[in-house]
Amino acid sequence: MMKAEQTWYNTLFNEDYLAIYEHIWTPERAEHEVDLITDLLQLPEGSRILDLGCGIGRHAIRLARRGYAVTGLDLSPLFLKIAQAEANRTGVSVEWVESDMRQIPFENEFDAVINMFTSFGYFETDEEDLKILQAVHHALKPKGIFLMQYVNRESVLRRFQPEVEIDGHNGYWCQEHRSFDLWTGRLNSELTITNPQGDSNDYTYSNRFYTLTELIAQFDKAGFRVDSCYGGLDGRPLTLDSVALVLIAIKQ
Repeated sequence: MMKAEQTWYNTLFNEDYLAIYEHIWTPERAEHEVDLITDLLQLPEGSRILDLGCGIGRHAIRLARRGYAVTGLDLSPLFLKIAQAEANRTGVSVEWVESDMRQIPFENEFDAVINMFTSFGYFETDEEDLKILQAVHHALKPKGIFLMQYVNRESVLRRFQPEVEIDGHNGYWCQEHRSFDLWTGRLNSELTITNPQGDSNDYTYSNRFYTLTELIAQFDKAGFRVDSCYGGLDGRPLTLDSVALVLIAIKQ
């Protein structure tokens, strides 16, 4: 495992982050997303799947319930602890790995890798992001499938809002100031999260938002062939108004 640096992605994913976003991560939503993931992958029961950037295990645990051999990898020890507790509670076996996405400690192991909720573009350069794709390629079996759920940059820019407020529905509140750097292609945010007692913590966020053309070029450099792209996990066509961008790529 690479040594953790004090970057935004080492500090943001904590209890405050969960309090703001957990209300949208309902069991019903996770179950529906796993329905769509399995429809897209079309893998037989027993296939090995890596959930890359697995968070609290929403998808990994449900995939394991359906008979897949699942590994969840994440950098956050807190998220992995929560995921392990939920797996134990539901009697599901998942292998949990704490690691940086640029170093996936497997070779030719997986039939598929999934990367959900725009968990890509975190690192400081395109070259560092390419290391993730190369690590995924290394971890997949020949002809293995990589499914990435990403954000559609065109839609983000068409609907761009510099000031956003998020109600966590549990007494938590988030105020976010956003800017988009056209030179670097990065969305940069400053967040203030306030808890029910009125105490606030400040965070930053910076994500490289690739265009579809740029993503395909990165996948090609890493040894993938992009097989298809959609505007959602349900396979809808990708348009300028699509919020999501879903890529299916095959290891060459």
